[in-house]
Amino acid sequence: MKKYSARAMFLLGALALGAASSMAPAVAADAPVARFERFSYQGRAQENVQPRAGEFVNPILSGYYPDPSITRVGDDYYLVNSSFTNFPGLPVFRSKDLVNWTQVGNALDRPGQVDFTGVRASQGIYAPDISYHDGTFYIVTTCSSCPGGTGNFVITAKDPAGPWSQPVTIRGLQGIDPSLVWDDGKLYVVYNNAPEGKPRYDGHRAIWIAELDPRTLQFAGKPKVLVDGGVAPDKRPIWIEGPHIFKKDGHYYLICAEGGTADNHSEVVLRSDTVTGPYAPGPVNPILTQRDLDPKRPHPVTTAGHADFVQTQNGQWWAVFLATRPYPGNFFNIGRETFMLPVDWKDGWPLILEQGKTVPYAVAKPALPAQPPAPVPTNGNFAYVDEFDGPLSSAWIGIRIPRAPLYTVERGALALRAGAPLGDLRGVPAFVGRRQQHHVATVSTVVDFVPQHDGDRAGLVAMQNDDNHVFLGLTRSAGKNVVALYKTESGKETLVASKPVASKRVELVMDMNGGEASYRYRDGDTTTTLADKLDIRFLSTQKAGGFVGVVVGPYAATGR
Repeated sequence: MKKYSARAMFLLGALALGAASSMAPAVAADAPVARFERFSYQGRAQENVQPRAGEFVNPILSGYYPDPSITRVGDDYYLVNSSFTNFPGLPVFRSKDLVNWTQVGNALDRPGQVDFTGVRASQGIYAPDISYHDGTFYIVTTCSSCPGGTGNFVITAKDPAGPWSQPVTIRGLQGIDPSLVWDDGKLYVVYNNAPEGKPRYDGHRAIWIAELDPRTLQFAGKPKVLVDGGVAPDKRPIWIEGPHIFKKDGHYYLICAEGGTADNHSEVVLRSDTVTGPYAPGPVNPILTQRDLDPKRPHPVTTAGHADFVQTQNGQWWAVFLATRPYPGNFFNIGRETFMLPVDWKDGWPLILEQGKTVPYAVAKPALPAQPPAPVPTNGNFAYVDEFDGPLSSAWIGIRIPRAPLYTVERGALALRAGAPLGDLRGVPAFVGRRQQHHVATVSTVVDFVPQHDGDRAGLVAMQNDDNHVFLGLTRSAGKNVVALYKTESGKETLVASKPVASKRVELVMDMNGGEASYRYRDGDTTTTLADKLDIRFLSTQKAGGFVGVVVGPYAATGR
């Protein structure tokens, strides 16, 4: 396995675990501390694609990386994704070939930028847009259901690796999914909001545009509706959202997601001669969808939509978009992922994929200079080991924002001071994890922990959201130390199995395979399986709901 010593720099505490929130409870100074000696991950795709020379493999960002937005500056490409209440948030990736991506940081990486107190796992940061203008990078995004209500804000940076500015809230901007448009010296924001007047049906939304003051980033004109309902209003389309506007050959193109982010998802296009409209739908819509295909086809790609376009320095056009790879039964645990396809142009209109065709897993690479693979790939089959011999990389994320540091990295170990239990929305769990990026994956760690009270626990957690997760690790029950496996489904915790243990140091292993998982531990030379082929479909989006994917990592909680 490839050794991965987390190099992407990120101050200890910038993981939110050393950050601060004015509302989150502090960690008890006498709470027990768990030490984790390493974290290993090995993943394999169900579809097992074997690309030929000159091809790349979809998705380009495996696992929970939805709602991609992309921009190019010179020969460099930058991409961001939604991050909801995980912190640090707004992951920023860089590439030179559009295939091999390296995370250069997180745009939300310090206290005071956002507050997730009381915010659930699938709320928080929605659908960012990244752009570049006159030497400055801009990200505009939504903080959904955050304290004080849903708001939309802009952050800026001279370097996409950071630091990024404090958020500037766009006052009066209601709705979600904003993106910025620079045109002829003016700045506009285009976004999803309710239609004018009373909605005609559930899911009836509109796309709006408003001019912004480039200096203050506040409204400089009255918002205007660009699209009411969708490209075919008579068919009562739902959830037109994720808008982006770009200019090509004198025309302005508005691309939007439509149909909701489940199986009916799609991407549509409209065109205008002016940035503020009117916009007319293209002759072929949607320009991307998988909703009309046989759901029983082998290894399907589903929910495709929410695209953004980029033009290479060679004049080619590419689309990045979200989609999913369900296992049998149309379940997926690992969330919505980032895919990429070339854009074809015909008679002045773009097309990502002809209707009736499947999103391909193997695609011819862009005509760009080859870039060496990242230390840890973001697509295909891969493995890594974090020995905890340096600062955690920017791929590690926590849940919400704690008041006091919950972890340190020292002497080849990650030390977590036990915090709030999972599901406590006012608290912050002592949890740091990595996205599960394959449905077939093995995750392991070595934990050293002595529970002090009944209910104290430390081990591995596979977390889908606040109410659906799995814990495997050391705990104390009725005064006795045990290795236990708990599952929490719809907020109800159940003990699956436990075994007495004398050792305070054990290796923990989770083997995931689609909707089943096996859980075992090793104490010395003895390996014990606590559960084999446990049904974990409750960790899927279809069962748990929401917009996120499973994150797996070390966790410690106090029973008091």
